[in-house]
Amino acid sequence: MVRSRAHGILLGLACGDALGRPVEFQGPDQIERTHGRVTKMLAHGTHGQPAGTITDDTEMALCIARSLAEHGTFEPEDIATRFVDWKRSGPFDIGIMTSSALQRIQNGESWDEAGQREWEASMEGSNAGNGSLMRCAPYAIAYRNEPTELVEVSRQSSAITHADSRCQWSCALFNRTLANLLTDVDQPLERILNEIGSELPDDVRNAVEPITTTLRGDSANISLENSGYVVTTLQAGLYHGLTAETAEDAIVDAVMMGGDTDTIGAVAGAVAGARFGEGALPERWLTEIDEVEELCQLATGLIERQH
Repeated sequence: MVRSRAHGILLGLACGDALGRPVEFQGPDQIERTHGRVTKMLAHGTHGQPAGTITDDTEMALCIARSLAEHGTFEPEDIATRFVDWKRSGPFDIGIMTSSALQRIQNGESWDEAGQREWEASMEGSNAGNGSLMRCAPYAIAYRNEPTELVEVSRQSSAITHADSRCQWSCALFNRTLANLLTDVDQPLERILNEIGSELPDDVRNAVEPITTTLRGDSANISLENSGYVVTTLQAGLYHGLTAETAEDAIVDAVMMGGDTDTIGAVAGAVAGARFGEGALPERWLTEIDEVEELCQLATGLIERQH
């Protein structure tokens, strides 16, 4: 089951990313009017790409997964180099803060300085995007049995481009949730909040705690947002991924929020994939995504990673 869930994490991420890509930046009403409920891979749309095309969310996750598979451990300098090489390839979609931080590395700044300096140069409101959250899921597979290390590498990896503490801790919380799902821990989210909740920034903790109330069957006041802010993306992704009745519903419901659809879909998809396993992801989606085979091979390699 671990293999199915690990494959599910990376495939679910790619499915949510590719399903959301064509309707990114559109409002929910506009999506509904144009497409109804988005349940199949669409061509063209935002970024004008063929159906099933992944974006920076999955492409950057692939950079991380390839590095982990090759080195067997977190090598931040190697990952930063892979990010820069990817940026140089001219991707059709790249976040502003990611691009600026990677440009600093290209210009000679070290990986552990670039993100921090970019954060210091950014204004509140544009300094805590979801660009590190969307890519970080491979760590959850590789470090699923090492909770302390998983928190540390998730935070350090975020800091390459997104040094804000809300970004770092959102990645850590997200990956710990995925790891708990992978290893079949009861109440995966609640367990983590009990363990590291006191270390989380208030914004992160306050966004996630109501989800545990919902999961217990109690009513909670959750107002999901579709922005690119890391905290709202984390909240929406966890909510859809943990509460939906199927993996498909989790991803479609996330995309139908509109806004930053590829990333909200990717985060929800990784959670749903970890929860339900790869077999729960629609075959009609997977056949459209060119990277499926490599994602499965990498997930398998990360499960078997030697310490």
